[in-house]
Amino acid sequence: MARFSILLLSLLASPAFAASGPFFTLYNTNFVVLIAFVCFVSVILYLGVPKMLAKMLDARAETIKAELDDAKSLRDEAKALLASYEKKQKDVQAQADRIIEAAKVEAAAAAEQAKADIVSSVARRILAAEEQIRSAEASAVKEVRDQAIIVAINAARDIIAGQITASQGNALIDDAILQVDSKFH
Repeated sequence: MARFSILLLSLLASPAFAASGPFFTLYNTNFVVLIAFVCFVSVILYLGVPKMLAKMLDARAETIKAELDDAKSLRDEAKALLASYEKKQKDVQAQADRIIEAAKVEAAAAAEQAKADIVSSVARRILAAEEQIRSAEASAVKEVRDQAIIVAINAARDIIAGQITASQGNALIDDAILQVDSKFH
């Protein structure tokens, strides 16, 4: 029962029952709150708080607008810079492609020149080898002739020595000396 009575008393002491009596008296809490609110609003209006708030909001709006304009100009500059770098990158890529193409052409020309040099070197070596072969042939022919002459002289000497007497040999030597002497003088 005690609990029930506490609950009943707490419901009876609600704030709605505190504002009882006539409205335009200082005993009525609603009227006192209304007067305090009107005084508060009057003080705020007298001090110019709405104008100050409007100025602060306008200043903040201007600041935000300036920041947005700065951001927009920075974005435009960034776009221009990006476009510039993209153009430079394309130019560098084109230049690299030209350098590669020139290097390929130069390498092909160097390869052709190397082939031509090899062909001319081979031709010179072939000519040199042919000249050596001709020289060796001429040397071999000369050696064979020299050996043939030596063999013929030895054979002739053996034949002449067997058929000619000493007096005939002396006569031939004297005759050869006279022929040599007449040709040199």
